[in-house]
Amino acid sequence: MARTKEFDPEAALQAALELFWRRGYEATTMSDLVEHLGIGRASIYATFGNKHDLYMKAMDRYLRANDPLMMEELSAPGPALPPVRALVRRFADEAGTDEVRLNGCFITNSAAELGPHDGAVARRVELSWEQIETLLHASLVRARAQGELPADRDPQALARMLLVLMQGIRLVGKASSDPARVRDAAEQALSLLD
Repeated sequence: MARTKEFDPEAALQAALELFWRRGYEATTMSDLVEHLGIGRASIYATFGNKHDLYMKAMDRYLRANDPLMMEELSAPGPALPPVRALVRRFADEAGTDEVRLNGCFITNSAAELGPHDGAVARRVELSWEQIETLLHASLVRARAQGELPADRDPQALARMLLVLMQGIRLVGKASSDPARVRDAAEQALSLLD
């Protein structure tokens, strides 16, 4: 007779995500995961696979939770530029919060720590960035069509610039004690939309 799981796999995955997010992949040991999740090593392996498998599942969970919100914001009917501006400003405002300073962005952290040498992580990072860029591009195309964005502006190039800015905001915000640094950069970038 098979034993039933004595823990909630979704809650355990969320706890693993939070630990990886706070400490990073390399600094998180299996012993840390056992202690933080409150489940045995064998249960972790049986449910999630090895540490890398668990990390990948945590990345997927993060993406499922965060990307739809951005899609909803940028796809709202009406003027297209105000949601783009609000998104960039939100990234800049959040960069100065204690949570972002301590944890940063899970995807940006993954890109910096593992992206250069872990193809599976790099593919998920790239997928996330492509989705953000696509959403920004679609909003900027719509803004240009509605006359909000000057006709001589390249929506694709602007979308890429905003994506790089937003990821840079997350990275700089994690290490900087000066919130004006990212706010000023965000406002300068947004001035290109005028």
